[in-house]
Amino acid sequence: MNQATSLNTAPRARIAWFNCFAGISGDMALGALLDAGASIDAVRGALEGLSVPGWTLGAEQTMRGGLAALRAVVGTSDPGIPRNHASIAELLGASSLEEGVKRRALAVFAALADAEGRLHREDPSKVHFHEVGSLDAIVDVVGVCAALADLGVGDVACSSVALGTGTVRCSHGLLPNPAPAVVELLRGMSTHGIPTPYELTTPTGAALLAGLSASCGPQPAMVGIAAGYGAGSRDLDEMPNVCQVVIGDAVEEGPSLSGGQPVVLLETNLDDVTGEVLAGAAAAALAEGAFDAWISDAVMKKGRPAHVLHVLCDPALVSGLVELIRHQTASPGVRAQTLTRWAAPRKISWVEVGGHKIGIKHSRYGAKPEHDDAAAAALALGVPLRAVLDAARREWDLNGGNGGEDAQGVTG
Repeated sequence: MNQATSLNTAPRARIAWFNCFAGISGDMALGALLDAGASIDAVRGALEGLSVPGWTLGAEQTMRGGLAALRAVVGTSDPGIPRNHASIAELLGASSLEEGVKRRALAVFAALADAEGRLHREDPSKVHFHEVGSLDAIVDVVGVCAALADLGVGDVACSSVALGTGTVRCSHGLLPNPAPAVVELLRGMSTHGIPTPYELTTPTGAALLAGLSASCGPQPAMVGIAAGYGAGSRDLDEMPNVCQVVIGDAVEEGPSLSGGQPVVLLETNLDDVTGEVLAGAAAAALAEGAFDAWISDAVMKKGRPAHVLHVLCDPALVSGLVELIRHQTASPGVRAQTLTRWAAPRKISWVEVGGHKIGIKHSRYGAKPEHDDAAAAALALGVPLRAVLDAARREWDLNGGNGGEDAQGVTG
């Protein structure tokens, strides 16, 4: 643990950046924050505000891949009765948790409910949480939110999130790894696969990132004051099975390379593919986590008309996206250059138009309805797309620019 003094008195905005190079789970995130200096007594005191008996919270020092880490140990006498989103929201709403802790915990479970609702095609409030609705998961989520409050953290960010392979067993039986809920929760965030047959990122860990993170990428510009390492339940051969958290005070980002986010621009010239192949390649790159993908016209040697496929991505995704571009286009070569970008933090909130949910991507500079959501609603309602876009924007404005539901952090 590398802890500075006066951890709870920050003159600038305090940031917690989760480095998910080996994935993230609820107990890993909680262990990392405790290792970074959050008081376990303060966390326990907050959890008592739930007025739910039958839980214990401890912490034990351990080693993972030669790295010292703290493992959060949650014990419960919970019989494992599934809870739905409405019942958990009621539990949190009736608690004596501090408002900031309560708000964050509600945002985490709202993100999970929305993801599960999309997967199961049902109202998010009626979705039954299984593993993530158990008491130990509730303790993990509320514990993380309480630990962030104890550390004085205002903003949460994360790195690209590592995911395993194979299958995972849950209440529904065997599911692909990463689990569908994890994939849905991390939609719009940077992820990457690691060839290890274990569940590196759990639904609880993904829900914490979806509900709390304002950005996803390299460590934000900040003055680091503490770091912590939360241990996973097993040792991995490939790397230390820990989630790292870095706590720091934000510094103003100016127009200098040190204040920006390193990104890689991949490009390839194409003169022998159709428009459909080009569009498919760009869409596939975005689906794999690229920040952006676009196509421009070019004239190659001997005056041949051509196109250039451009893919902007996190450096961690370069090898996978190079292979994807080659596979999609049969291009013999892909070039790359490292650039710097200054991306304002963005979030997605939701409004309803004619009974259909429309995402609103917004930052302090503006807001815009999500095209795919609006197009699906327009098709279902039998109205022009522009009518749905206008209605979504009006609904957004009527809600004071806050949307109808808790916001989810995005990047790109």
